[in-house]
Amino acid sequence: MNKAFQEEEALEWKTVAPGVRRKIMNYDPNVMMVKVQFEKDAVGDLHQHPHIQSSYVAEGKFDVTINGNTKQLQKGDTFFVESNLVHGVVCKEAGILIDVFNPCREDFL
Repeated sequence: MNKAFQEEEALEWKTVAPGVRRKIMNYDPNVMMVKVQFEKDAVGDLHQHPHIQSSYVAEGKFDVTINGNTKQLQKGDTFFVESNLVHGVVCKEAGILIDVFNPCREDFL
């Protein structure tokens, strides 16, 4: 993958759950950016991973749960997940999250 520039049109969506698909925007061994599209009521199941995650709500509304605490976030809001914390989302209004991981999520490749 050319790391300097990416044109979104050239990147492919991958369906990862009912009503959820993702597109890997760019990555190297240290960092990965992923665009995740959710239909209304779609769920990003509670899970955990060793990667640090910073996420931006690009569109829509989400109930975001991190370590047992839930807050509704909307377009323009962000959330941060420390390594190994249990987290997940429920999409309340169709939307898009931009997730950044450190290090790269090799399991997504």
